[in-house]
Amino acid sequence: MKNKRWILWVVVLAALVVLVLVVRSRIDFHWDVFLEQLKQADWTRIGVGIGLIWLAYCLRAVRWSIFLKPTKRVSPFKLIGSMVIGFTGVAIFGRLADLVRPYLVSRRTQIPLSAQIAVYTVERMFDMGSMALIFSAVLLFSPDRRSLPRPDLINKAAVGGLLVAVFLALFTVFVRVSGKAVARVMKGVFGALSERLGEQVEEKILGFRDGLNAIGSKGDLLLVVLISLLHWSMIALAYLETARAFVAEPTLADMHLSQCMLLMAASMGSSIVTLPVVGWFTQIGLTTAAMQAFFHVPWEPALGCGAVLLLVTFLSVIPLGLVWARFEHVSLKKITEESEHAGEAIAAQHVGESAS
Repeated sequence: MKNKRWILWVVVLAALVVLVLVVRSRIDFHWDVFLEQLKQADWTRIGVGIGLIWLAYCLRAVRWSIFLKPTKRVSPFKLIGSMVIGFTGVAIFGRLADLVRPYLVSRRTQIPLSAQIAVYTVERMFDMGSMALIFSAVLLFSPDRRSLPRPDLINKAAVGGLLVAVFLALFTVFVRVSGKAVARVMKGVFGALSERLGEQVEEKILGFRDGLNAIGSKGDLLLVVLISLLHWSMIALAYLETARAFVAEPTLADMHLSQCMLLMAASMGSSIVTLPVVGWFTQIGLTTAAMQAFFHVPWEPALGCGAVLLLVTFLSVIPLGLVWARFEHVSLKKITEESEHAGEAIAAQHVGESAS
């Protein structure tokens, strides 16, 4: 497994170097203009963006505590550190650290890791649904949507996002009502392509069902939905504030929320597969290219905005997380490895139970 990761890491790094060389030969880039854009940026707005992102971690802690309520009442304040340290691990080590949050919550609350992974799966589904709903609503109903490039394609993308949100809502209902049957059907569908893939899909659906069963009442479900929408609205505002901080570039300084949705979608898409450190540069590059392609922002402010967006939305948690980990006597590297091994053990156990 580790050898495969290193091979992927080297391939991506080589591709990134080639891309930089090609772009450098085709783009007339002025570093003095780039530095001037950063110098003139409104760092108060950037600070507001960081504040919104940090508050979003608090909302995640509140939402996680609601998921745990039927099993054990846990104060959200007790979970904030796990959220912050977990996202710090992801920022530094990439998706290898995805299970750090469930692992830390499990240790802190003495609730089994399998239950926390189920909560993590449900959390991700609510995130996807909330993102899709906000994206679609803004692009379909915003008064300034006509200023977007290729409005016909944008409308199709918005309708697609709305359909995704509806599908996830219906899928959630079906899994809550009859999770085993849905898992069995999906295992058969994907198992026709690959037996291992079918088992993984079944495992994810059963984990999702277990997480949904942790929601104690309709009131808690409604609260989770509202928190999820508020959480992603705050992240969207963080993107908007950061873009508008580049006051020397009119397109960015006057950016509308609908335009910001496209920028946010490009940034989120580039962060799905995040490799350590290398992922930072791929995310900056794709976000920069999106600004240039969608809004014809010059390369210098586009690169500056892309770099600061990464800092605000992804890397700003690192200093806070490192300090928090220090106080809690947590080694990020060690906890990442432990959570990965624990997750693999649980997955192997589920596969064995399914086979038997």
